[in-house]
Amino acid sequence: MTDAKTNSDIVALPFEEALKQLEAIVARLERGDVPLEESIDIYTRGEALKARCDALLKQAEARIEKITLSADGRPTGTAPLDVDK
Repeated sequence: MTDAKTNSDIVALPFEEALKQLEAIVARLERGDVPLEESIDIYTRGEALKARCDALLKQAEARIEKITLSADGRPTGTAPLDVDK
């Protein structure tokens, strides 16, 4: 059965690896050939992987900046990206 110790490796995964593992879990669950107990275990891991991906995306979003331009189109600096627009 999956427990916190089994999923402890997730906090160190880079986004691409976490996403790859999540996609593999989704594919296995969609096939429907996984025993019930294993399905529960991998679903739980999938939830943890999704949370990791979400957290990494939010961190990346917070670091993104847009380049500000002067009236004549020259770069003048940076400003936080307005993600609501």
